[in-house]
Amino acid sequence: MRILLLTPQLPYPPHQGTSLRNYNLIAQLARRHRVCVLSFLDADQSLDGAGPLLEVCEWVDTVPVPARSGALRLGQMLTTRLPDMAWRLWSPGFRDRLAHRLAESVFDVVQIEGIELAPYLPTVEAARPRPLIVYDDHNAEWLLQKRACLADLRVPRRWPAAAYSFVQWKRLKRYEANACRRAHRVVAASEADRDAIHAVAPQLLVHIVPNGVDLREYSDYGGPVEPFDLVFTGKMDFRPNVDAMLWFCERVLPIVRERRPGVSLGIVGQRPHRRLAPLRQIPGVTIPGWVPDVRPYIAGAAVYVAPLRVGGGTRLKLMQAMAMGAAVVATSLGAEGFPVKHDDHLLLANTPEEFAQAVLALLDDPAYRTRLGESGRRFVRAAYGWDVLVPQLETLYQV
Repeated sequence: MRILLLTPQLPYPPHQGTSLRNYNLIAQLARRHRVCVLSFLDADQSLDGAGPLLEVCEWVDTVPVPARSGALRLGQMLTTRLPDMAWRLWSPGFRDRLAHRLAESVFDVVQIEGIELAPYLPTVEAARPRPLIVYDDHNAEWLLQKRACLADLRVPRRWPAAAYSFVQWKRLKRYEANACRRAHRVVAASEADRDAIHAVAPQLLVHIVPNGVDLREYSDYGGPVEPFDLVFTGKMDFRPNVDAMLWFCERVLPIVRERRPGVSLGIVGQRPHRRLAPLRQIPGVTIPGWVPDVRPYIAGAAVYVAPLRVGGGTRLKLMQAMAMGAAVVATSLGAEGFPVKHDDHLLLANTPEEFAQAVLALLDDPAYRTRLGESGRRFVRAAYGWDVLVPQLETLYQV
């Protein structure tokens, strides 16, 4: 079978959620199919460093990420009824390259990875013979914007952001529903996301293929460590991650420090947002930015924290931490989409006081951390390896 994947960013190196999911899907599919990739290329990305991706694919083609000024974004919001994400990666060059690739070769499947690539559905639909169109909805984006809006409404200085999210929430409900209906197969990463899609497209059949983890890379890690009491990892210009760390440092960390004044926190991930700058002034908080490998930080953490309050989908970061045997404290939203059990696989806490007490309980008891970490590792190894998950996706390719 010949499969073309459209990705919003080069899937290698796989350093954050979207690229991690895309690269692992590609690597597994390439074992049994001919896989091609058409992707956008960020200014700081290059095919020169994408050797493992090039080795498994028949070809990888790229187009530069389109530039969008603030004025252009505002004009698109005011003059159209489309959500911002419909314009974020709109590029006539990408559309034309896609049309060319579809004209020169026949593909059995075209898989669209995320809502930012939904504007190219008409180009895929025009291909002859028409391929099977699979839409992989990485997040229920309308729900993400709804949650962001409601969270920002609680903070007066964030009301402009709440207004933006309100508009996007309403527009995305229509847009996301339309994109899902036009695809032959729709994939969600969790039951929660499937429910969110059904809320806007009730009759749609939605298949679940969860996020997973490379078990060889994470579960069997034996390399160096970067010791911290607490660690969070993620793309640090991503709004839910920024919100998580601001909330944690402003509301949770002071409670922890009443008992443990010297506790250290590592906030690890590329492109730290300017809103995080004040956190650098907090003693014991380290924000290293991009690192070539997050595993030393997860391996060196006494406790891995996932204090997410907004967002959707399932968190690859959670699976990575659990696969490495880390003791995890997460909000219910941070662990959403996985059938985890409190005080078995990890600890769940939603208020600042509950979260702080859960962190302190683990910091105070190494044996408790070990028990929780090993249970989490077994949970991930049993069902969340990509070699188990990708065959579930392949069954959807049968017409």
